[in-house]
Amino acid sequence: MRLQEIKKTRIVIASVLKPVDDTRMFEKLGATLAEYAEVHIIGYASRVVSNHPSIFFHSLQPFNRLSIGRILASWKIFKKVMKIKPDTLIITTHELLVIGVLSKIILSCTLLYDVQENYARNIFYTNAFPKILRPLIAAYVRSKEWIAAPFVNHFLVAERGYEKELKFIRNKKTSIENKVKRMEIVAQKKNDGNIHLLFTGTLAETTGVFKAIELAEQLHKVNSAVRLTIMGYCSQQTTLEKIRKSIHEKNFIQLVGGDYLIPHSEILTAIQSAHFGIIAYAENRSIVNSIPTKLYEYLGYQLPILMVDYKPWNEITKRYSASIPFNIAQLNPEETLHQMKNKSFYVLSPQDVFWESEAEKLLKIVFDN
Repeated sequence: MRLQEIKKTRIVIASVLKPVDDTRMFEKLGATLAEYAEVHIIGYASRVVSNHPSIFFHSLQPFNRLSIGRILASWKIFKKVMKIKPDTLIITTHELLVIGVLSKIILSCTLLYDVQENYARNIFYTNAFPKILRPLIAAYVRSKEWIAAPFVNHFLVAERGYEKELKFIRNKKTSIENKVKRMEIVAQKKNDGNIHLLFTGTLAETTGVFKAIELAEQLHKVNSAVRLTIMGYCSQQTTLEKIRKSIHEKNFIQLVGGDYLIPHSEILTAIQSAHFGIIAYAENRSIVNSIPTKLYEYLGYQLPILMVDYKPWNEITKRYSASIPFNIAQLNPEETLHQMKNKSFYVLSPQDVFWESEAEKLLKIVFDN
């Protein structure tokens, strides 16, 4: 495949809940494809307007997470797709499967489904929906995926583990993992005499934000120099209020974001200036085959990690001496602080955590279909 000879094509990447400058949609998929195509990204409105000569952003009007506005958003996206008339449509959520299939039939476009989560499993095993409704919603989502599968030209899967979990993708799949994209951002480590911990990404009980708070509290009791910055977005108001209550009057913990999305460049700057990152997911069957995006980010910027003692992730970090495993229920804060001070981190530089390898696979899929 000689990309230099590819005729300019029009590509739409669409999501309902992700912002138009979402890390995966914009910085990875969008920016990679925009080198050879005209790219349109449809998604939730962002606080920051990003610029790119070959990418056009189409922001949806704000709506509540559980509302009629969310249902109508899919059809608003459909209208935009009909107007843009893409050669390739990439949908990034099960919510757009129906309009994706309709678009393929009407426009004869290539349809790619970027499977970012095992949605049915996540619905079933997390508390995003009332417990009594979870089996029904999970079954509905999986049924949509099975019915739509014959219309999908190719499945992009964000986790290698999904290739085993998701039977409907059959032999039309390629793993395009959420590895870190090298960015020209240079930030110095904070040098104020404190120990700066960082928790980034989605703020939820399942992602371990409350474990991170408890970890910081226990370490701070032993060493008052410990500081924690929580940086990310929380979609559930009750969880956000619980976070705020948990850190109230704890001046060594600060929340950045919470009720608004943080530009990814700010998160990468924070990663470079912190001393330790925290990965503290709660044990849940929804993450059994997942690798957190922030694991790639922390490894890529060689940030030492305080990480829950989960064997598959520890196997990844062990080869680089990148992490200290912890169990919050059996934490020995003195021993953890001793390791933080004396362990030699990153005896080898991670090489298999960067986006370039995934970009090559993405270009082959999109322009060979």
